[in-house]
Amino acid sequence: MSFPVHRPRRLRRSPAVRRLMHETHLVPSQLVLPAFVREGIAEATAISSMPGVQQHTIDSLRRAAVEAAEAGVGGLMLFGVPAVRDATGSGADDPRGILNVATEAVVAEVGDALVVQTDLCLDEFTDHGHCGVLVADEEATAGRRPDQVRVDNDATLERYAAMGLAQARAGSHLLGLSGMMDGQVAAVREALDAEGFIDTLILAYSAKYAGAFYGPFREAVDSQLTGDRRTYQMDPGNGREGVKEALLDVEEGADVVMVKPALPYLDVLAEVRASVDVPVWAYQVSGEYSMVEAAAANGWIDRRGAILESLLGIRRAGADAILTYWAVEAAGWLREQL
Repeated sequence: MSFPVHRPRRLRRSPAVRRLMHETHLVPSQLVLPAFVREGIAEATAISSMPGVQQHTIDSLRRAAVEAAEAGVGGLMLFGVPAVRDATGSGADDPRGILNVATEAVVAEVGDALVVQTDLCLDEFTDHGHCGVLVADEEATAGRRPDQVRVDNDATLERYAAMGLAQARAGSHLLGLSGMMDGQVAAVREALDAEGFIDTLILAYSAKYAGAFYGPFREAVDSQLTGDRRTYQMDPGNGREGVKEALLDVEEGADVVMVKPALPYLDVLAEVRASVDVPVWAYQVSGEYSMVEAAAANGWIDRRGAILESLLGIRRAGADAILTYWAVEAAGWLREQL
C-alpha cells in the first residue's frame, strides 16, 4: 500500500489560524521615531523630500513626543539642527545648544513614558558636514577633492566624549553613536563611566553603509556636506565587515548595535543578529521612507500595506527595534490589529 506524501496545507483558510501560527510579531513598543528639532524657527517646517515629516520647534517637539508616548512607541531619537556651525561642531556639546535643550525639554515632558534618545554625531553641527574633525594639516588637505577629505579619528573621539557627557547631563537615556569612528564606543563609555553616568545606554551604529539612501535626511538636517563619507562609512558590498564591526562594538561596551539602512541590508541584519548577544536595531532611513511615499502618492502601491510589510520584513530579518519615520502612524495600525 502506498500513501501520498504529506504536504503541509498553506495556513490561509482561517484568520484565527493565521494569527495563531504567525511567526513574526510587530508591536508599537518596537518602533522608535526619529525627530528633527531646528534652532531659530517660529513654527514647525515641512521637509519637502519627506512628506509628513517636519523640522520641529521645541514646543512642537514636545507635542510630538507626547503623541508618540500615547501611541505606545518605544522611543524617540532626536536630531538637532543648529543655527550656527563651525569646523569642530562646538554647538554639539554646548549645554544650551539646540539638541541638548531639546533633550531636556522632552525628558521633562514625557519622563520614562518612552526612551529619549539622542544622535551623537558632529555632522549636523559642522560647517563642512562631516561626522568628525577634519585633519588640521593644510598640506594633507590641500588640493583634495571633497570626497578625499580626511577625518581626524582621534580628535573626533575627544569631541564625541564631550558630546556624550553633554547629552547625558541633558537627560538622554540612550546615546546613538552614528559617526562610524574607530573606538567611538570605548571612548564615550569611558567618559560616561568616569562621570557616573553608568546607566546611560550606548547604541552603536555598527554597520552604517555609505550608500544612496540618505538624500532626504540631508535636507532634514540642512547638511553642509560636499562630497561623501566613504572614507569612514562602510562599503555597501561588505557584509562580513558589518558583522565584524558589530562584534567590536559589543567588545567596547555597546548596549545595542545598529544596521543602517535597513531594507537594502537585511542579510547583514540577519547575520549580525545571529552573531551578537545584545539587542540589534535597524534604521529605516529617509530614502526608504521617501520612495514608499512617492510611489503611494502616484497610486503605484498600497501605502499602508507597503509600510507594514517593510517593517515586518525588517523584524523578520532580526531587528529587535526599528527606527522609522512612520512609527506613530504604524503604531496606530498595529493597535487596530490586536
